[in-house]
Amino acid sequence: MQNPALDTLAIDFDDSFVRALPADPEEGNHRRQVYDAGYSRVQPTPVKAPTLLGWSRECAALLGLPASPDAEAAAQVFAGNRLLDGMDPYAACYGGHQFGNWAGQLGDGRAITLGETVHAGQRWELQLKGAGPTPYSRMADGRAVLRSSVREFLCSEAMHHLGVPTTRALSLVSTGEPVIRDMFYDGHPKPEPGAVVCRVAPSFVRFGSFEIFASRDDPRTAKTLADYVIQTHFPALWPASGAPTREDYAAWFAEIAERTARTITHWMRVGFVHGVMNTDNMSILGLTIDYGPYGWLEPYDPGWTPNTTDAHGRRYRFGNQPAVGGWNLVRLAHGIYDLVGQAPLLQAGVDRYAKTLADEARAMWAAKLGIAERMHGGEDHNAELVGQLLSALQQTEVDYCIFHRKLADVASAADSDAILKASDGIRESFYDFDGMSKEARDAIAGWLDAYTARLREEGRPDAERRAAMNRVNPKYVMRNYLAQLAIDDAEQGDTARLTETLDVMRDPYGEQPGREEYAARRPEWARNRPGCSTLSCSS
Repeated sequence: MQNPALDTLAIDFDDSFVRALPADPEEGNHRRQVYDAGYSRVQPTPVKAPTLLGWSRECAALLGLPASPDAEAAAQVFAGNRLLDGMDPYAACYGGHQFGNWAGQLGDGRAITLGETVHAGQRWELQLKGAGPTPYSRMADGRAVLRSSVREFLCSEAMHHLGVPTTRALSLVSTGEPVIRDMFYDGHPKPEPGAVVCRVAPSFVRFGSFEIFASRDDPRTAKTLADYVIQTHFPALWPASGAPTREDYAAWFAEIAERTARTITHWMRVGFVHGVMNTDNMSILGLTIDYGPYGWLEPYDPGWTPNTTDAHGRRYRFGNQPAVGGWNLVRLAHGIYDLVGQAPLLQAGVDRYAKTLADEARAMWAAKLGIAERMHGGEDHNAELVGQLLSALQQTEVDYCIFHRKLADVASAADSDAILKASDGIRESFYDFDGMSKEARDAIAGWLDAYTARLREEGRPDAERRAAMNRVNPKYVMRNYLAQLAIDDAEQGDTARLTETLDVMRDPYGEQPGREEYAARRPEWARNRPGCSTLSCSS
């Protein structure tokens, strides 16, 4: 007899991807190279004792699912133990450039899509991460550990509430089984609790989804995938004739470029560092995807990366994210070149990325500082003020998000001496205000004087400016140490902190009295603790 609770999780599946793309003709869940196919059908591997740890009611609403599901039924379904009617699980084939080098076939090595549904006119794909091996797992086990799963679950939803384009997370389920991981690849593997995240997006197609077919000289499958993506996810760009021209494909590429630029600008606005911007981790829809060794900029340092694998080259450091986005788009352009056939058409898309990035960054900084955009003769006349600020912030340890949040409270009539003396103001953003060097203090003070002079010149009411700044400068972000505290408790079976952290992140721009601890500077104990300051690609 079917459990009635499963009926509340019923979804009408409409799997457009598997209908449109060729399937792997080979059956069996063994590791292999997959050619001339977009995916391989594969079943999740059941786990011993699934337990529901987290559930996003907002994501559930997107799918028409209950805000509070039956925990046992949800755990069974979203751990992969129980398939609902209509589920047709598969793992997608794709390649990618990793740390600047072509890595060949990668694919969904620990992700299994359950299916797609359309709710309220929007298509959504449900994908389990950590549900067992697939043909693309190489030598891995297809599992995920609790620590990385908590981080992805919390950050996916936090980014949504911050207004950053992102994939979503529906559920977090512990498996009741250990997973062996060497967290820092230093020869010290150990068992850790396992978990599965159900993540949700309109599509999980990536830049690398096209690169793999180009690398194998398979233009037919590349065209099939491109036509599917445009028709399904960029319908305004699909020609009435039903036969896209090279100009249509180029326009599509330019749209991808623009979306990518907008998303990366949001990252820079809130201080997010992706950590592993490989082309297989770049969404064709311009979403933030694959939350691995990400981090939040705390002391402002454009050279910081949270990824220990990237510690030497710092390719994916905070300040380099816009440049890497452009590099990745060039790789995508190579991947779809056969569809366009003319380099100038693709170059126009790359140029659009650069222009969008510049336009968005200019608007972003004006909004963060509460000042008007100023363009004269094609030049940004705010650039000097922004550059002086970032130079000053680099001279000492100052929290990126707290500084900008507190900046909204600065009175335009105040001078720097009064601003820096206020105990509940900007000085709270400094990790060691009293120990700051004279040079650093002078740089900050000089900038504050220039800033307040600008505010007086513009004459905008302080209350109006404060409200506007607080809409773009969050008070609460998903800092690594907050995630680690939730992980520590969850590993002991206590999910109260995980639940409260998710709730705090639902309102990142609000004040939330009584929850100020979630907006505090990183504590000293977290400065060098693994998971708080350093992470790896280990899952």
